[in-house]
Amino acid sequence: MFFGSFVHNLDSKGRLVIPSKMRDELGAKAYILKGFDGALSIYKESEFENLIKQINSLPFNKKNSRAYLRVQLASVCELDIDRQGRALLPTQLLNKFKIGKEVIVIGALDHIEVWNKADYEAYENSANSSFEEIAEELDEKED
Repeated sequence: MFFGSFVHNLDSKGRLVIPSKMRDELGAKAYILKGFDGALSIYKESEFENLIKQINSLPFNKKNSRAYLRVQLASVCELDIDRQGRALLPTQLLNKFKIGKEVIVIGALDHIEVWNKADYEAYENSANSSFEEIAEELDEKED
């Protein structure tokens, strides 16, 4: 399980040092792909396999399923994590999702998210301003 937030800088080659608290659970091989709200998502191998099972269960004869499947799977890249805990993030994903040198890495339970630092701070400020209302609405849906 991944949680917490960590501010990091990508090096000149676009490598991210995976936070040490996340490194052991992630393993030496992971997958990076389009996330939500402008983030990139990194999944350890077993969780990526679960995600693929979910995607594979979508009905391909439905337009929205095809769109989601195509966009999601087209963004997938395999990551190798070296002994220093660094992963080379694909340049095309960094450019496409406007991930700059300064990033915030957050744990999101079954995966890790990599955000452009300024974008995450804006997102967090917005979400924090209505945190109680969001929590209350989620609780109401449980009833």
